Amino acid sequence: MTTPTPRAILEYGLSSGNAGLVQLLGLCPLLAVSNNAVNALGLGLATVLALTATNTAVAAIRRLTRRDVRIPAFILVIAAVVTSIELAMRAFLPALHAVLGLFIPLIVTNCALMGRAEAFASRHDPARAALDGFATGLGFLWVLLALGAVRELVGEGSLFAGAGHLLGLPGLELAAANYPGFVPAVLPIGAFLALAALVALRQGWRLRRAGAGA
Repeated sequence: MTTPTPRAILEYGLSSGNAGLVQLLGLCPLLAVSNNAVNALGLGLATVLALTATNTAVAAIRRLTRRDVRIPAFILVIAAVVTSIELAMRAFLPALHAVLGLFIPLIVTNCALMGRAEAFASRHDPARAALDGFATGLGFLWVLLALGAVRELVGEGSLFAGAGHLLGLPGLELAAANYPGFVPAVLPIGAFLALAALVALRQGWRLRRAGAGA
């Protein structure tokens, strides 16, 4: 088995194997929580942390877990990590936890966590597994944040509205004066349209690169 380089791991997680744009995993939170940038950032950071910690733990116990019980073991690790993240968010960011609600514990069901645990972390050392989890989470985060920012800007004419109350970072808040708003952007249909636009832009970029390479 060829050992991937750190650069290859980062490139896969951020671009060629992006969980949100290429593999289309975790679409439930990707579409539901991306109605504004603050929610997207909060859930995205929680997912980055969950993927990194899960991959590291799975890689650390990979030689101790028999093949016939590896899936239940992975689920147990994922559940423990996500529960810890939820409790920490409830303690230190209660307002954000209240807004995100059920979507924090639902990180457990994000197929990206189980997919990377099985496909990568269970076959590589903890350092590479941690980098893979971080790269995959970061790839999911930038897609989630891009969707949230676009939908909030188009729908409400603001960016990171509520960051002061939810994150304690009021300096992030921006708003356009007298913006009339565009309600469909913050509705579920806006999530599908924004994701479709991102997928189309990525595909066009790939085709352009392929044409330039030829």
